[in-house]
Amino acid sequence: MRLAAHEAARASAMGEVPVGAVVVCNGEVIATGSNQPVGTHDPSAHAEMIALRAAAQKLGNYRLPECELYVTLEPCAMCAGAMLHARLKKVIFGAYDPKTGAAGSVVDLFGNDKLNHQTAIKGGVLESECAARLKEFFAARRKHEREEGNMNDVLRTPEERFANLPGYPFAPRYIGDLKGYQGMRLHYLDEGAQDAAKVFLCLHGQPTWSYLYRRMIPVFTAAGHRVIAPDLFGFGKSDKPVDDARYTYLFHRTMLVNLVERLDLSNIVLVVQDWGGLLGLTLPMDMPERFSGLLIMNTGFATGDVPLGQGFLDWRAFSNKNPDMAVGKLLGRTCPHLTPAEAAAYDAPYPDASYKAGVRRFPNLVPDHPDAEGAELSRRARDWFGTRWNGNTFMAVGMKDPVLGPPVMAHVRTLIRNCPAPFEVAQGGHFLQEWGEPVAREALKVL
Repeated sequence: MRLAAHEAARASAMGEVPVGAVVVCNGEVIATGSNQPVGTHDPSAHAEMIALRAAAQKLGNYRLPECELYVTLEPCAMCAGAMLHARLKKVIFGAYDPKTGAAGSVVDLFGNDKLNHQTAIKGGVLESECAARLKEFFAARRKHEREEGNMNDVLRTPEERFANLPGYPFAPRYIGDLKGYQGMRLHYLDEGAQDAAKVFLCLHGQPTWSYLYRRMIPVFTAAGHRVIAPDLFGFGKSDKPVDDARYTYLFHRTMLVNLVERLDLSNIVLVVQDWGGLLGLTLPMDMPERFSGLLIMNTGFATGDVPLGQGFLDWRAFSNKNPDMAVGKLLGRTCPHLTPAEAAAYDAPYPDASYKAGVRRFPNLVPDHPDAEGAELSRRARDWFGTRWNGNTFMAVGMKDPVLGPPVMAHVRTLIRNCPAPFEVAQGGHFLQEWGEPVAREALKVL
């Protein structure tokens, strides 16, 4: 049910009513689903229906007599009918639905003994948690409808601030209607041949943006590959909500999922560092058919069940004390080979502190306990990479990183199946992409 609750949170992040579902067969999770009727324009795209379809495809049979379905809200008549038709063994739900519930609240389809199949039903599991999420969602939606003008709390960095940045000749690409993020514009780079066999998906962290990958992109494209490098909302050329509370783990992670699906990327080599990894490492397990390789640099899994190191705690304290962080100066100190113009380029997205809500939020979003948002998702990713990852992996470590340096990466290596010994960059710091040319060249020998 907690996994179903995660799917509900994913739906909420996309602007859908937060309902999530999971199908279990003989003790194994075989399918998940989150509410999607708004985004897909499909009245049947309830979480349960999506999970049932996926389970039937997985098992190659529309009958699911050995399966149980967990869902965060009492099923409606449509979903209850599908469950009975699938011959489910049992349905377990969280919150009761006094308006449309078909398991006793309005009607009781499961208790009708005239039907030719009876599915066992149990309600009220994690009821208060599931009900609270629904209540919060509808309260927020009513507040939003009252306030109007969604764009009034979103900032867009003037384009002239990005003129003539050193080493960044790439053409901007924008999406203004990404599913779940209507009203905001997302920026990404799309370099190399559109029909390339491999796509390098390069994800930045805090407080950087796609400028960080300018040394690696030409190496990948020269080898014949395509490169996609998005700016997370709140960073780079993407729009920036001013309310710190808008930035959550799932706000960012769901955006990445939707972007991959929107661009229909396949044969992806995932390139991650810092928060790019904390978010990006959770993607392949949910769409394994799209990913074939991993280039991992100075990052980890945000599982919430491992104490955060003192280096990170110090960084979080520093970040909280400096809400108007001088990003360019920080990069200049940690990457001493940067020219003043290159260091200053990292300041381009942020005319003043009001543009830095996303930058401020990241250190406090790192899960520091098992129930924190993103922690359970990251634990599943950790387990998946340790047991089911079949792609090629290349690890590079900036040896002078005080936060996510050699000890952390040595541990991360043990968590990734068939991860080879890392490529060590002796002078490299936390922002290893600034030493990225040799890293990219060595990575291409493996990926």
